[in-house]
Amino acid sequence: MFLLALLVAMGLLAGAAVHTSMPVFLTASAGIALWLLAFGAREGLARRRAR
Repeated sequence: MFLLALLVAMGLLAGAAVHTSMPVFLTASAGIALWLLAFGAREGLARRRAR
């Protein structure tokens, strides 16, 4: 069931990406990438402090 929900969500996101312009798509992608990098850095720092 989880795999089906994941495939549906991916289909919706891919469909939305196709219908947007390239600058909007690239801006959104860059924003998501920056958020993921910040999250990863924060988690890495938290793990180092926990040791």
